[in-house]
Amino acid sequence: MTGFAIILKEEPRQRIDLASLTEKIRAARRAAEIEKLPIFVGNRKCVFGDLFVVYGKPGGRLVFDNVCGKIDGIGSRWREGILEVYGNAGDRLGHGMTGGTVIVHGNAGDFVASGMRDGDILIEGNAGDFLGAPLTGERAGMNGGVVRVEGNAGARTGDRLRRGLLLIEGDVGELCASRMIAGSIAVMGHMGPRLGHAMRRGALFMMRPPARFPDSFNDSG
Repeated sequence: MTGFAIILKEEPRQRIDLASLTEKIRAARRAAEIEKLPIFVGNRKCVFGDLFVVYGKPGGRLVFDNVCGKIDGIGSRWREGILEVYGNAGDRLGHGMTGGTVIVHGNAGDFVASGMRDGDILIEGNAGDFLGAPLTGERAGMNGGVVRVEGNAGARTGDRLRRGLLLIEGDVGELCASRMIAGSIAVMGHMGPRLGHAMRRGALFMMRPPARFPDSFNDSG
């Protein structure tokens, strides 16, 4: 499967936000077009090619290589095809995603799959806090799709989750399923404290249930 490959030259001092560039990268016909895209580093305006090397040609696959946790917004509003990340992704991976597949061969930061409506995300490492949760100012979190984390997930996993499935093969932090509206969360590891705070509906599947459940929970066997 053909596609562009984007390689980070070196770790930046400041965080880099790529959220607004997903569609522009997908629409490009040549690698040189991507390298000329404007991008901000702090308050300094530069071009994409100052930070990344781009090669390849248009296709159904996009690869980010050698990336670090300071690169935010990777796969924002991703809608079709395969996006692979080699290294650690920053915050807001797959925000607003509506289709396709995102695979991270490493860890991901906070707010993975925030606003996601469809598609699949696989994280082979750990995910940060607020997995599937809404960004500040948004009323609901993940609204569809499937996210699988092979490692651990942080605090407030599934906060205000509306639809979709979160599968965490490791442990989760405190306040998992807080304010959850609907959807499903499955956890194979240990649950953090304050599970299901202000949870309305939805389903929680636990391999290692806590010693005590909130009084509002129903045991489904």
